Amino acid sequence: MLSQILERADVWRGDDLARAPLPGVSTGFAELDRELPGGGWPRACLTELLPVRHGMGELSLLLPALARLSSDELAWLVCVAPPHPLYAPALQAAGVDLSRLLVASAPGRDAAWACERALATEGVGAVVAWLPDAQASLLRRLQLAAEASRMLLFVFRPPDCAGQPSPAPLRLLLETAGEQFVVRLLKRRGGAQPVPLPLAVHRPLPLSHALACPASAELVARSPCQPLIA
Repeated sequence: MLSQILERADVWRGDDLARAPLPGVSTGFAELDRELPGGGWPRACLTELLPVRHGMGELSLLLPALARLSSDELAWLVCVAPPHPLYAPALQAAGVDLSRLLVASAPGRDAAWACERALATEGVGAVVAWLPDAQASLLRRLQLAAEASRMLLFVFRPPDCAGQPSPAPLRLLLETAGEQFVVRLLKRRGGAQPVPLPLAVHRPLPLSHALACPASAELVARSPCQPLIA
């Protein structure tokens, strides 16, 4: 009976890498994929990203997966409350289909509402949100919404949140060392990875720039979605 329980995908041993109930979306970095349950960014899961410095190019880490979702799976991508307007040429150069991208500049409480509405919208493949003041209760709501929708959900938060408890099944601290990113897996299903993971993240252009056009939160609730950046 115990062996049958341990075979379930939603049960993991603390010292083993868990098996994910759904295949992950490749991060674009083989060394990182090997450390993540499901072999990539987990679907139906809140992934919390904690960059040590604001504006270090942290969105670059997500671009290979976002490009695959928008181009190969023809899924919508929703960015909620980015701290600066996104730079469309850099996203396009990374392979993101801009016709599948929506941006909601939703301040304060509207950001959480926009996230939940996006997660409930058919055809959305990933939601990327900047929620610096999110409390654990809100993160728990978003985790449950991600589970129900089976989408990718990424939330950027400040680095001082690393010591706080979080319902996110996957938490990454992001640092830089020269031209490389250094990823520390603070939490994952199957135990934390104590060894920092250096990644050669390509950052050809700034990802934040005033040329992009942020949209209001109300547009996220529309179905079908409409492109906002061209």
